Amino acid sequence: MKAQLTTQERILGLLLGGAVGDAIGLPAEGMSAERIARRWPGELKHRFVFGRGMMSDDTEHAAMTAQALILAAGDVEMFGQCLARKLRWWFLGLPAGVGLATARACVRLWLGLSPERSGVYSAGNGPAMRSAIIGAAFAYDGTRRRGFVRASTRLTHTDPRAETAALAVAEAAAWIVRGESLEQFQVRLSALSEDGEWLRVCEIFAGGLSGGQSVKQFAEDLGLKSAVTGYAFHTVPVALFAWLRHHRDYRETIQSVVRSGGDTDTSAAIAGSLAGCDVGCEGIPREWLDNFNDWPRSKNWLGCVALRLAESDSQQPVHLFWPGVIPRNLLFLAAVLVHGLRRMFPPY
Repeated sequence: MKAQLTTQERILGLLLGGAVGDAIGLPAEGMSAERIARRWPGELKHRFVFGRGMMSDDTEHAAMTAQALILAAGDVEMFGQCLARKLRWWFLGLPAGVGLATARACVRLWLGLSPERSGVYSAGNGPAMRSAIIGAAFAYDGTRRRGFVRASTRLTHTDPRAETAALAVAEAAAWIVRGESLEQFQVRLSALSEDGEWLRVCEIFAGGLSGGQSVKQFAEDLGLKSAVTGYAFHTVPVALFAWLRHHRDYRETIQSVVRSGGDTDTSAAIAGSLAGCDVGCEGIPREWLDNFNDWPRSKNWLGCVALRLAESDSQQPVHLFWPGVIPRNLLFLAAVLVHGLRRMFPPY
């Protein structure tokens, strides 16, 4: 693994790291930490479809955001319009497991509301799914970074807590690209909001890191003994903690966050994006990367998106074979239903 990665390598590591984490965490989504430990006591691996992994909406949102960034070429208003258009058509593809707030926002977009008015009051994870790639793209431009995160967030979520959590993920990705110290990142984290709950989370976060806590112990200190919820002030801190607790160790980052239970695909996608940005593709376990198989948003397609985004003079998005989206989503839904049926049987 190289000591210093190029911007292109970091963006590729971010997109593929998020996709692999998403796929590893997906079979355990909604399960408690205790049941995950009983069901899969050994090392985690792809288990979604015959030992292979597929992405969920977490990676799809990150990819749409990257495509919108390519089209917008630094124009935040155009970015909001491009991402809104992509979300509308993505929603028509019948994605499984879409969050309620995001679904409502997509309906509002189809009803003709503008991107500035389509969001609903929710502190869910949708914006955090999309913000790591924004942080990496604008690592050296704090004003644009914040502006693009705000535009992405308010497209679907208007609760300020959703924006704070999304900004935290973007700041982490920017911190990786700039190579700043951990102390600088923690200062930025606590300065993102004056919200009392957020400041308390940051205090527990700093104490857990300095005290060498495990990810599971940190989650328990947040009141998440059995599972990490889909609330942004729960999911994002746990994902950030896992990434820093196992800094530059992609495998342990993903395993620790998945074994905390709950919204495992989202927490692993966010943590995987940051860990992947940190270590690049070479730091992602080869068997995890090889057994991640999806289509039409394939590994090669994500690689092309990363390359195009890194080419700052390009405004041409990467073509996606849209006729394949609905058949793929129906297969994905069938796999989700099979996993749901399996959960009716022991071990409980």
